[in-house]
Amino acid sequence: MDIDLWWLLLFPAFFGLGWLAARVDMRAVLKQAREVPAGFYKGLDALVDDRTDVAARSLAEVARAHPHALEVQLSLGKLYRRRGENDRAIRLHQQVLELPDLSNEQKALVRFELSQDFHKAGLVDRAEEILVKLLPSQTMGRAAREQLLSIYQQDRDWEKAVATARELRSDAHSFQHEVAQFFCELAQGALYQSDYDKARRYVQEAFAANRKCVRASILLGDIEVATGQPEAAIAAWQAIEKQNYEYLAMVAERLFDAYESLGKAAEGIALLRGYQRTFSQLELTDLLYQKVATYEGEAKALEAVREAVHARPNLLGVYRLVEAQMDELSPEGRMDAEVARALIMKHAQRLTVHRCKRCNFRSRAFFWHCPACGEWESFTPNRSETH
Repeated sequence: MDIDLWWLLLFPAFFGLGWLAARVDMRAVLKQAREVPAGFYKGLDALVDDRTDVAARSLAEVARAHPHALEVQLSLGKLYRRRGENDRAIRLHQQVLELPDLSNEQKALVRFELSQDFHKAGLVDRAEEILVKLLPSQTMGRAAREQLLSIYQQDRDWEKAVATARELRSDAHSFQHEVAQFFCELAQGALYQSDYDKARRYVQEAFAANRKCVRASILLGDIEVATGQPEAAIAAWQAIEKQNYEYLAMVAERLFDAYESLGKAAEGIALLRGYQRTFSQLELTDLLYQKVATYEGEAKALEAVREAVHARPNLLGVYRLVEAQMDELSPEGRMDAEVARALIMKHAQRLTVHRCKRCNFRSRAFFWHCPACGEWESFTPNRSETH
């Protein structure tokens, strides 16, 4: 009973201590809030409303009043850079570097921001110079490498990009996907220069980094054709079916041309028909119509188009279907069909686009490297009809 009585006496004491601690904490919070300059809140409010000009003026006032407040200076610099005022951002960060008593970590952070300023201003060489010096930094070394990788891709310096990506490799991100694309860029350049041996070596490096690299298979087929090996080219392009069949439409015409060069046009058409039936989402209707019409006649071509459109209705397929039957119509019917065909093509050109699966950027042209978000191999190989 005595123990129970003592517990009852201690409960009010515990509540009293908790109340006192809460009061102390609240006083500390209020004191800190009063010490924050009003201009900071004004700038924050302007940022929320996306009034960056007002935010920049307010933060500049706070920065002048508190020149040693590193966080405020860095925030102001970032705001200048966001507004495109790169010269002001550069001057600000250079002035901050002259402040006394900055630690090595703080100096590294300011230098990294300065490199961002130079990069945004188009002074890439100066940005790269700063970033290379930051590589040994324990706090900013990885961020510096990531920024260097962005610069090397922008400058199309693919060998440096490969080396930097490999240095960034970790359990979370192997960068093998990107490395394969960098080697494909090198292979593409060598192929343009007709240096087929070098192009082939780069393609093998791409496969070593990523065995499922579709672009490497496409390039290998191009190399084989350029060196007079159509059979090997066919094998390289057909391998795409196991890597990612969605890219088959990108090599379908090349595959047929290779068969045709071997005197095997019928086998080429059979392959296209097989792809169309197995992978109905591939854009092969127009190509199949042209080749079948050339080698088997218009009636067979119309039959092939009708089969494709019924399997997967799409605007371009319907356009070709209408066109294929126009000769059978009366003059009045042909005029009506022409109006319908023109309308279908107008909408097809507007809706049929490649799309980046990461940022949803749309383009009629296909890119291996998204120009909007910078992701590799993110574009849909087949154009989708969006609404």
